[in-house]
Amino acid sequence: MPRQGPPPEARRDHRENQDNIAHRGEISMIAGGPTDGDSNRARKAHGRQLETYSIGTNRSIEPSPAIYFGPQDLEGVATPHDDALVIRATIANYDVARVFVDTGSSVNVLYKDAFDRMQIDGDELHPMATSLFGFSGHEIRPLGQIRLPLSLGKEPFAESEATLFTVVEAPSAYNVILGRSALSSFGAVVSTYHQKLKFSVHDQVGSVGGDQNIARKCYIDIVQTDL
Repeated sequence: MPRQGPPPEARRDHRENQDNIAHRGEISMIAGGPTDGDSNRARKAHGRQLETYSIGTNRSIEPSPAIYFGPQDLEGVATPHDDALVIRATIANYDVARVFVDTGSSVNVLYKDAFDRMQIDGDELHPMATSLFGFSGHEIRPLGQIRLPLSLGKEPFAESEATLFTVVEAPSAYNVILGRSALSSFGAVVSTYHQKLKFSVHDQVGSVGGDQNIARKCYIDIVQTDL
């Protein structure tokens, strides 16, 4: 005997309840910093850019190799885990450790302690009008921004990009935070589970692996600082 579904009245009530849930509001990502500019005009232009693409503008896309993660990428990774992806990168010809890959950050952050160790003249910093805001809503006034060469991977599968960093003076377990702007410029794909970041290098794929030991040390440093 076929099963009977709920009566029409019950189905109607269910749809109305779903509609009420769907329209209660929207929760968006936290943003901050000079995304595509450091003025109201630049930010408005950045917002209109997506509207232009949605109308039907077609941009040519260069062919690139497929990027995927498989069981082989878990070699050397301690699982199960919930570690952040913390890598090493070359910035302004310095080998920099404790680089936190954060897809939730709208900017690339270079902490002042690391900036000072790079022996870059502070006069090279460009002033900023936009503050940064964390999850707590706490405002941080950046010291400025600077464009520096950033290299990921090792030859022959290395890639370099001139990358804009926001320099801040604040306590941190990290030297650098790589945000969405840097990841997008490299066309990078991130897998925290595989503890790896991958990107195309011409017709090949480059990668950078995370260091779980350093990631856990950074976590301990952060927790101890907050206590």
